[in-house]
Amino acid sequence: MREMRSIAGAGLAALLAGALWAAAPEAHAETLHATLAQAPAETAAERGRVTGLPVPRYVSLKAGRANVRRGPGTDFPIDWVYTKRGVPLEVTAESDHWRRVRDHEGDGGWIWHTMLDGARSAIVTGDRSEPQPLHDKPDEAADIVALLEPGIVASVRACKAGWCRLEARGHGGWIAQDALWGVYPGEEFE
Repeated sequence: MREMRSIAGAGLAALLAGALWAAAPEAHAETLHATLAQAPAETAAERGRVTGLPVPRYVSLKAGRANVRRGPGTDFPIDWVYTKRGVPLEVTAESDHWRRVRDHEGDGGWIWHTMLDGARSAIVTGDRSEPQPLHDKPDEAADIVALLEPGIVASVRACKAGWCRLEARGHGGWIAQDALWGVYPGEEFE
Protein backbone atom coordinates (compact mmCIF):
# COMPACT_ATOMS: atom_id res chain seq x y z
CA MET A 1 0.00 0.00 0.00
CA ARG A 2 1.27 3.48 -0.84
CA GLU A 3 1.35 6.23 1.73
CA MET A 4 0.75 9.58 0.07
CA ARG A 5 1.87 12.67 1.98
CA SER A 6 1.38 16.25 0.92
CA ILE A 7 3.92 18.71 2.26
CA ALA A 8 1.71 21.59 1.12
CA GLY A 9 -1.02 20.50 3.49
CA ALA A 10 1.17 19.26 6.33
CA GLY A 11 1.71 22.17 8.63
CA LEU A 12 2.78 24.97 6.30
CA ALA A 13 1.14 27.93 7.97
CA ALA A 14 0.47 31.44 6.75
CA LEU A 15 3.05 34.13 7.37
CA LEU A 16 1.96 36.74 9.88
CA ALA A 17 2.05 40.41 8.91
CA GLY A 18 1.11 40.17 5.27
CA ALA A 19 0.63 36.43 4.67
CA LEU A 20 3.85 36.19 2.66
CA TRP A 21 4.74 32.91 0.98
CA ALA A 22 8.13 32.09 -0.42
CA ALA A 23 8.58 32.70 -4.08
CA ALA A 24 9.52 29.48 -5.81
CA PRO A 25 13.26 29.30 -6.41
CA GLU A 26 14.49 29.73 -9.94
CA ALA A 27 15.00 26.43 -11.74
CA HIS A 28 18.73 25.71 -11.75
CA ALA A 29 20.64 22.51 -12.17
CA GLU A 30 21.74 20.91 -8.89
CA THR A 31 25.41 21.04 -9.83
CA LEU A 32 25.39 24.73 -10.82
CA HIS A 33 24.82 25.68 -7.20
CA ALA A 34 27.57 23.63 -5.63
CA THR A 35 28.94 26.59 -3.72
CA LEU A 36 25.51 27.40 -2.31
CA ALA A 37 24.76 23.79 -1.50
CA GLN A 38 27.94 22.97 0.40
CA ALA A 39 27.69 21.92 3.99
CA PRO A 40 30.29 23.27 6.37
CA ALA A 41 33.53 21.30 6.40
CA GLU A 42 32.83 19.85 9.82
CA THR A 43 29.55 18.22 8.65
CA ALA A 44 30.59 17.28 5.13
CA ALA A 45 32.19 13.91 5.83
CA GLU A 46 32.37 12.90 2.18
CA ARG A 47 31.73 13.84 -1.42
CA GLY A 48 28.98 12.23 -3.48
CA ARG A 49 30.42 9.64 -5.84
CA VAL A 50 28.15 10.85 -8.67
CA THR A 51 28.23 14.67 -8.40
CA GLY A 52 31.34 15.25 -6.31
CA LEU A 53 29.26 17.59 -4.13
CA PRO A 54 29.25 17.33 -0.33
CA VAL A 55 27.05 14.70 1.29
CA PRO A 56 25.10 15.71 3.26
CA ARG A 57 23.96 18.99 1.66
CA TYR A 58 20.75 20.98 1.44
CA VAL A 59 18.80 21.49 -1.78
CA SER A 60 15.22 22.44 -2.59
CA LEU A 61 12.44 20.70 -4.47
CA LYS A 62 12.39 22.00 -8.06
CA ALA A 63 9.22 20.28 -9.18
CA GLY A 64 5.71 20.99 -7.92
CA ARG A 65 5.16 17.24 -7.64
CA ALA A 66 7.79 14.58 -6.96
CA ASN A 67 7.61 10.92 -5.99
CA VAL A 68 9.68 9.65 -3.08
CA ARG A 69 10.59 5.98 -3.41
CA ARG A 70 11.92 3.33 -1.03
CA GLY A 71 14.98 2.75 -3.17
CA PRO A 72 16.95 4.30 -6.04
CA GLY A 73 14.90 3.13 -9.01
CA THR A 74 11.43 3.04 -10.53
CA ASP A 75 11.08 -0.61 -9.44
CA PHE A 76 10.80 0.57 -5.82
CA PRO A 77 7.39 1.56 -4.45
CA ILE A 78 6.40 5.20 -3.99
CA ASP A 79 6.05 5.99 -0.29
CA TRP A 80 4.70 9.54 -0.69
CA VAL A 81 4.59 12.53 -3.02
CA TYR A 82 5.92 16.01 -2.33
CA THR A 83 3.58 18.65 -3.73
CA LYS A 84 5.14 21.96 -2.62
CA ARG A 85 7.80 23.45 -4.87
CA GLY A 86 10.73 24.98 -3.00
CA VAL A 87 10.61 22.74 0.08
CA PRO A 88 14.11 22.24 1.54
CA LEU A 89 15.50 18.71 1.55
CA GLU A 90 18.80 17.29 2.76
CA VAL A 91 20.65 15.00 0.34
CA THR A 92 22.12 12.14 2.39
CA ALA A 93 23.30 9.79 -0.40
CA GLU A 94 23.68 9.48 -4.17
CA SER A 95 23.13 6.54 -6.50
CA ASP A 96 23.48 7.25 -10.22
CA HIS A 97 20.60 9.64 -11.04
CA TRP A 98 18.89 9.17 -7.68
CA ARG A 99 19.36 11.14 -4.44
CA ARG A 100 18.35 9.93 -1.00
CA VAL A 101 16.75 12.86 0.79
CA ARG A 102 15.45 13.69 4.25
CA ASP A 103 12.86 16.35 5.04
CA HIS A 104 12.37 18.58 8.10
CA GLU A 105 10.24 15.90 9.78
CA GLY A 106 13.01 13.30 9.40
CA ASP A 107 11.25 11.31 6.68
CA GLY A 108 13.45 10.06 3.89
CA GLY A 109 13.48 8.29 0.58
CA TRP A 110 14.87 8.36 -2.94
CA ILE A 111 14.04 11.00 -5.52
CA TRP A 112 15.09 11.49 -9.19
CA HIS A 113 17.91 14.07 -9.40
CA THR A 114 16.13 16.45 -11.80
CA MET A 115 13.42 17.03 -9.19
CA LEU A 116 16.00 18.85 -7.03
CA ASP A 117 17.50 22.33 -7.28
CA GLY A 118 20.66 23.72 -5.72
CA ALA A 119 18.83 26.97 -4.88
CA ARG A 120 18.42 27.16 -1.13
CA SER A 121 15.24 27.34 0.88
CA ALA A 122 14.44 26.81 4.54
CA ILE A 123 11.56 26.20 6.90
CA VAL A 124 11.09 28.50 9.87
CA THR A 125 11.25 26.43 13.08
CA GLY A 126 10.07 26.96 16.61
CA ASP A 127 6.89 27.01 18.65
CA ARG A 128 3.83 27.97 16.58
CA SER A 129 2.69 30.32 19.34
CA GLU A 130 5.82 32.45 18.93
CA PRO A 131 6.47 33.89 15.44
CA GLN A 132 10.08 34.57 14.47
CA PRO A 133 11.06 38.19 13.67
CA LEU A 134 12.36 39.05 10.20
CA HIS A 135 14.69 42.07 10.55
CA ASP A 136 15.71 44.62 7.92
CA LYS A 137 19.38 44.08 8.87
CA PRO A 138 21.30 41.14 10.38
CA ASP A 139 21.02 42.57 13.88
CA GLU A 140 18.70 41.73 16.79
CA ALA A 141 18.14 45.46 17.38
CA ALA A 142 17.23 46.18 13.72
CA ASP A 143 13.67 47.03 12.71
CA ILE A 144 11.30 44.07 12.32
CA VAL A 145 9.77 43.94 8.82
CA ALA A 146 7.56 40.87 9.38
CA LEU A 147 6.85 38.04 11.77
CA LEU A 148 7.26 34.53 10.38
CA GLU A 149 5.12 31.76 11.74
CA PRO A 150 6.96 28.45 12.18
CA GLY A 151 6.36 26.16 9.21
CA ILE A 152 6.80 28.85 6.55
CA VAL A 153 9.01 27.98 3.57
CA ALA A 154 11.20 30.82 2.26
CA SER A 155 14.05 31.24 -0.21
CA VAL A 156 17.46 31.68 1.43
CA ARG A 157 19.69 34.15 -0.40
CA ALA A 158 22.66 34.32 1.99
CA CYS A 159 23.87 33.32 5.45
CA LYS A 160 26.62 35.02 7.43
CA ALA A 161 27.59 35.53 11.06
CA GLY A 162 24.58 33.59 12.40
CA TRP A 163 21.98 35.33 10.22
CA CYS A 164 20.24 34.35 6.96
CA ARG A 165 18.62 36.61 4.37
CA LEU A 166 15.22 35.30 3.35
CA GLU A 167 12.96 36.35 0.48
CA ALA A 168 9.26 35.78 0.04
CA ARG A 169 7.23 37.37 -2.76
CA GLY A 170 9.48 40.37 -3.13
CA HIS A 171 9.82 40.97 0.63
CA GLY A 172 13.09 40.24 2.30
CA GLY A 173 14.89 40.44 5.57
CA TRP A 174 17.22 38.72 8.00
CA ILE A 175 16.42 35.98 10.50
CA ALA A 176 18.55 34.25 13.10
CA GLN A 177 20.14 31.20 11.47
CA ASP A 178 19.17 28.90 14.34
CA ALA A 179 15.48 29.61 13.59
CA LEU A 180 15.70 27.70 10.27
CA TRP A 181 15.75 24.11 9.01
CA GLY A 182 17.58 24.00 5.69
CA VAL A 183 20.92 25.54 6.65
CA TYR A 184 23.68 24.07 8.75
CA PRO A 185 24.78 25.75 12.02
CA GLY A 186 27.55 28.23 11.21
CA GLU A 187 27.15 27.75 7.44
CA GLU A 188 27.99 30.85 5.39
CA PHE A 189 27.27 31.59 1.72
CA GLU A 190 26.18 34.43 -0.55
